Amino acid sequence: MMNWCKECFQTNQPIIAMCHLYPMPGDPNYDAAKGIDYIYDKAYHDMMALQKGGVDGIIFSNERSQPWTTKAHQVIPVTMAHVIGRLKADLEIPFGVDVIWDPIASIDLAVATGARYIREVFTGAYASDYGIWDTNVGEAVRHKTNLHGTDIKLLFNITPEAAAYMGERNLEDITVTTVFNGSPDGLCVSGIKAGDETSIEDLRLVKKAAGHVPVFANTGVRHENVVSQLTYADGVIVGTCFKKDGYIWNDIEQDRVERFMELVRNHRK
Repeated sequence: MMNWCKECFQTNQPIIAMCHLYPMPGDPNYDAAKGIDYIYDKAYHDMMALQKGGVDGIIFSNERSQPWTTKAHQVIPVTMAHVIGRLKADLEIPFGVDVIWDPIASIDLAVATGARYIREVFTGAYASDYGIWDTNVGEAVRHKTNLHGTDIKLLFNITPEAAAYMGERNLEDITVTTVFNGSPDGLCVSGIKAGDETSIEDLRLVKKAAGHVPVFANTGVRHENVVSQLTYADGVIVGTCFKKDGYIWNDIEQDRVERFMELVRNHRK
């Protein structure tokens, strides 16, 4: 299972960076005066800062579509496909997608754009800020198969943000059954929200229970903690840390990416 990571990213313990797209048509904060070209321009800036900064992969997501829905309005993945299609000409590293919080829309987008992986919530039932949040991993995997997306890797968010598992099950048991029943290509361990540090203890528990499945620290990875996070994680997904002043809604700064990747390279040695 670990082989796909090495083959995809050409390194051990890959650093996958988030490229947060600006609000889409229909989103509360969409700027209709600036339009779709503005979304593309901002995404291009962030993508190039990440790529030149040396990250191993990118995930394009609609992070700024708050408040999110568990079934995305159709215009969101359509707009994302348009923007990503334009960006691909200058993209030199592997990329994935995430239509928050909709696994089916994420699969559609991945197939349409040629994405190599998806990060989403595929399993579990939760009490969340979005109401009662349910999933259907069997339907999602069959949908991917029906669209001939067999090679697209699925990264399961095992601890979703802003949500609590319904039912009294510990994280170790959830990991064991998720791996057995869902056959994930990777597991993502998160803090309570974007930018919040992933618990080292949660990482340790999930890594121990996941067996051969790669485990990623999914939120709150920063310059100060990346080495400790990589002590247990097989890779990390980074967003907020790369933004100006470490603030989630700012644009990405290349020098912050470069300093982070220097720490990672030293750790890899």
